[in-house]
Amino acid sequence: MLMTTNEPAPAADSGGMTAAEAAALYRLMTWLSPSFPVGAFAYSSGIEWAVEAGDITDAASLHGWLAAVLTDGSGFCDGVLLAQAHRAACAADHAGLREIAELAAALVPSRERQLETTAQGRAFIEIARSAWNCAGLDPLIAACDGAIVYPVAVGIVSAAHKVPLEPALHAFFHAVVSNWISAGARLVPLGQTDSQRVLAELEPAVILTAKRAREASLDDLGSATFRADLASLRHETQYTRLFRS
Repeated sequence: MLMTTNEPAPAADSGGMTAAEAAALYRLMTWLSPSFPVGAFAYSSGIEWAVEAGDITDAASLHGWLAAVLTDGSGFCDGVLLAQAHRAACAADHAGLREIAELAAALVPSRERQLETTAQGRAFIEIARSAWNCAGLDPLIAACDGAIVYPVAVGIVSAAHKVPLEPALHAFFHAVVSNWISAGARLVPLGQTDSQRVLAELEPAVILTAKRAREASLDDLGSATFRADLASLRHETQYTRLFRS
């Protein structure tokens, strides 16, 4: 007897990823997972000071702070820099890539944030070259001729491995936002469920910011989150600190 069902067809019956798409997903999940050793857990991007100052006291205020930084602050700017670095690397535009790398390093607003982004960028590049090297990566790194900040490093490595820009941007934002939430959860503190709620609530902002960053030019770079910049400056003089930024 023939049986019918209204349940959707299994994924295997509706097509799957190509080998290239599967490889890109595998690499992004590896490079931008908490276990990839870039040391992100040691930095709070000024959240530690914001908690001490009373700006962040619970899940709702953490969400508000992170949404602002993501859409109107360093999050958006880092996304633009990643996208521009990815495009320059794909085009083998070494001169343009060097200018982007220099601009990205110059735009960091404080000493601690400079340490945060350059240390993670350096670690990301070193591990990629050691474990995930590929043809064309070394010339792109050499073209920068100096410090490579984290978003530029992700853009370069993704382009060298032919990982498309859009998923690279989304994976990068997910990694950054997740690390911010992890820092906030330890500092407020928050439980695991509240942390996941904040991550879920930030999903629309991540999607929108990735789209804006992908469509933006270097002329669109700009930040309006002055309180977050002040937090990264004032963190240096906090009496007790768990994080390096």
